[in-house]
Amino acid sequence: MHINYFSGFLADATATTAAPAAAATTAAAGTTAAPAQGSPLGMLIPMGLIFVVMYFLMIRPQSQRAKQQKKMLSALKTGDKVVTAAGIVGVVITVKDNTVSIRSADAKFEVTKSSVTEILETANAGAVTTA
Repeated sequence: MHINYFSGFLADATATTAAPAAAATTAAAGTTAAPAQGSPLGMLIPMGLIFVVMYFLMIRPQSQRAKQQKKMLSALKTGDKVVTAAGIVGVVITVKDNTVSIRSADAKFEVTKSSVTEILETANAGAVTTA
């Protein structure tokens, strides 16, 4: 649908009581009046409100989660018990620039830092943290 359809609809919905009376007199006279076109400014306000709502419901929480993940990965150190995105639970052996070596049971894995989703226990305190 074209945007002019909606602006005409909004103009009809917000018309005052004088407009129907004027339309009735012109209809009685035998002429048809064209529907009034709404202002393009009237559409900017709802679109702006939609953007603000989307920002607070979608964009802002995602950026906060990304900051929290980055902070957690920078605090990653040898001896931490972690969970990967694949669900593997292991203890960090070494931390490199982009990868982390993890020991889980009898297996040793090298995964990217970004695949570490949660630190279950830190090496120093041994306390459980919430991510």
